[in-house]
Amino acid sequence: MTPAIDAHVRLDTHPTHPSAVTADLTGTQARVALMALEAAGWSVVADNILVLARIDREEPYWADDAAKRLITEGMTVEITPRLQEAMDEEWTWANYPMPWCTRSEIREVSNAAQKIHDDIRDGRLLIHAHAHDGHTTVAIGTYLDDGKSVCLHGEDHLRQVTDITYDSPAQALLAFEKAHAAKMRPGPAPLTDIERAAIEARSAFDATAAKSAPALPEPETVPVYLADTGDHDALLDAFLDAHGEFEKRRTWSDDTTHAIHESQTLRIEHVHETPAHETAWTIAAYETPVSDRMWVLTATSATPAPVLQELLTHLADGDGWDTVIGAPVHERMVTTATQPLSDAGWKHTVDARWIRWTSPDGDAGVQFDAFAAQHPSQNLATWTVWAGTGPDQPTWTITASPQTPSTLLTDLSETLAHATGTRQAQPCREHLTRLATSATPVAPAVTASRPASRSR
Repeated sequence: MTPAIDAHVRLDTHPTHPSAVTADLTGTQARVALMALEAAGWSVVADNILVLARIDREEPYWADDAAKRLITEGMTVEITPRLQEAMDEEWTWANYPMPWCTRSEIREVSNAAQKIHDDIRDGRLLIHAHAHDGHTTVAIGTYLDDGKSVCLHGEDHLRQVTDITYDSPAQALLAFEKAHAAKMRPGPAPLTDIERAAIEARSAFDATAAKSAPALPEPETVPVYLADTGDHDALLDAFLDAHGEFEKRRTWSDDTTHAIHESQTLRIEHVHETPAHETAWTIAAYETPVSDRMWVLTATSATPAPVLQELLTHLADGDGWDTVIGAPVHERMVTTATQPLSDAGWKHTVDARWIRWTSPDGDAGVQFDAFAAQHPSQNLATWTVWAGTGPDQPTWTITASPQTPSTLLTDLSETLAHATGTRQAQPCREHLTRLATSATPVAPAVTASRPASRSR
């Protein structure tokens, strides 16, 4: 059946912002679709290009809602596979501050907060003053259409209009000053990180750049420690899809994802969008669900995806995280854990408390802290794996505490000694600029190759 309206809407994920959604409109009656999407909260960023960027990270849900409405009205809607996957995803807010709410009720709260945000952004709600009440941001403002003054409580997707209202701005300000005089500041509160991200997502971008950009050069094969960082989010998603014994949980801010083993004794934490040199991954093992940590391992945001992939593979292989609490670190354990490095010709040196193994090209190394190893109950960083110009100026690092299983460390050493990955050749500055604005950026592949046989 021919659609009643000649408007084609292609919905896709945003090229640079994780949850935002883009709409590309074509057809002689594309203007009809544009007006419908604008009325639903979408923002025009270029000719027949719109973006849906919200503060509650619910863009896929509302994009799906918009798609159904457009189809009902007689327009053609195309949804890309990656956006469809996001629409189909079922997730819950971990540590949500209103645990009594159902998923639909949480969405209602978030949507109400979104409307407040939109009213402020569009000038319908004028904020006179704000303050911090010790827990969150509070504010006083007036709706310009009816003159009603309201109190606001909370930030981002948790902001609400309280039950207190005033008939005039003067009454509202007097009451607000009485309650928050010491911390009261004029005007709206500074933008939160989530609000700034939404603004950036709504900024205009060149949707045709992907079509005009030259093809990327073929990636080169390099030692795994020099491989591209890859897409850590996709890596974790693939791991969770393949291993149903791990449960996915998110924090209420959506900045962090947890993967928790069904035994509750192994927990993986991934903090999204962290700077390259900061810790993005924390893996911790426990003897029981309520005991102290047996051991902990961390990895920075720039750690190559193939290295992380091998770590996750090891953890998913049976009881790959078991160890003995309080057991001393023997010299034999250190030798076993680093034997693959020695066999591969890595340089072995001893400097006081530090024992080091450095790759033949000097671009990576493993460092053992003999002093920290003598305090197994303190979870100190006893092992440090690095790549870069040196352990003091690393491109990325992995640290591990004394009780980290020797089988895991041996597996990690074998990966560093023998595995390879890919690294994208560095394009010129002009090419990088085009890629940064591309609507369909190319993510480095998460690949690694290893010898046919290996030992654990």
